[in-house]
Parts: sequence; structure tokens; C-alpha cells
Amino acid sequence: MTVAETIREKLEKSFAPSHLVVEDESHKHRGHAGHRPGVETHFNVVIVSAAFEGATRVARHRMVTAVLAEEIGNPIHALALKTLTPGEMAKLD
Repeated sequence: MTVAETIREKLEKSFAPSHLVVEDESHKHRGHAGHRPGVETHFNVVIVSAAFEGATRVARHRMVTAVLAEEIGNPIHALALKTLTPGEMAKLD
């Protein structure tokens, strides 16, 4: 299983998102800190879940990083997050 697949599986199980995008951006960071050839290290995640209702942006990020704690640091070097509620997502449409 790839790192991206692991991220997706864990987030789906924990948050039952209505929308989830997990993008491996490792290729964009060749030559930068934390990049390891052949290893997925840099990710951009957009997740929309009712589980985020009433939580601040910082609290939402903490919720996600807690779920991914085992992967953060090794192999994940960088994780960009956009965490939204379904209502917030609807306003963007």
C-alpha cells in the first residue's frame, strides 16, 4: 500500500468525509529538505467532514495529524491540509 493510500484509508475510517483529495506532491520537492528519491514524502490533503463542525482550523488540523501520527515524520515530511465542513464546502461551490 502506498503512503497516499494509507492516508486515504485512515482519513476515511476516522472522518467519513464527503469529499477527500490526497495528492502526492513529492515530485515537486526534488532537491529540497525532506525529499527522498522513490519515497512519498510531501502531501496536499483536502478533506470535508461533518466531524469538523464546531472545531477551529487548528483543532481540525490536530485531529487529522493525530490520525496520521504514525506516518508523520517518517515517511511524511510535509502535509498541507485544507479541512472544511460540508457547509463551508457548499459556500465554495
